[in-house]
Amino acid sequence: MKNIIFDFGDVFLNLDKSATEQHLQNFGISEFDHETIAVNKKYERGLISTEAFIQFYTEKFQSLDKNTFTNAWNSILKNFPRHRLDFLQNLKAKNQYRLFLLSNTNALHIQWVKANISQYEDFKSCFEGFYLSHKIHLRKPDASVFEFILNQHNLKAKETLFIDDTQEHIESAKCLDLQTWHLNPKTDDVTQLFQQKHLHL
Repeated sequence: MKNIIFDFGDVFLNLDKSATEQHLQNFGISEFDHETIAVNKKYERGLISTEAFIQFYTEKFQSLDKNTFTNAWNSILKNFPRHRLDFLQNLKAKNQYRLFLLSNTNALHIQWVKANISQYEDFKSCFEGFYLSHKIHLRKPDASVFEFILNQHNLKAKETLFIDDTQEHIESAKCLDLQTWHLNPKTDDVTQLFQQKHLHL
């Protein structure tokens, strides 16, 4: 194993994946229809602006204004435990693996992270390649996003470990012959990498 591609949310940054939905229920929004899901995915790929994204929600759901929606949207984001950054910095210092980040995220979430997670820049500097879906206009689980990173850095799939908390993303990576670790945020911690995957430092 020569390369490791990490996910961000629920691997390093703790999430509450039901929080946004719960917040929106307070405004009478019980579920996302196909149109809303499609807009969310477009925003995650950076294909529409933050202004257009917020406008879509506030026009579609009259009970929302810009602030209430933004707060609800960002409520999924929680905290970044320090021990995970320490682990990553130690891993980088050993210089045994090439390290990459691949995250499905969006401009509003990253804006919140930059404002609220003090170690964000230190975290970002640990990676040779730092790929956010809204910046590269590609998102998991599409095969094209994995192929993009492999090609960009001349990586061999079989020498590359991909770590993610979402089964659908793991299955897509497996189809391209990447090694995988489906991390369960309820029972696993990224710092257990070397126990879980029998890698060596």
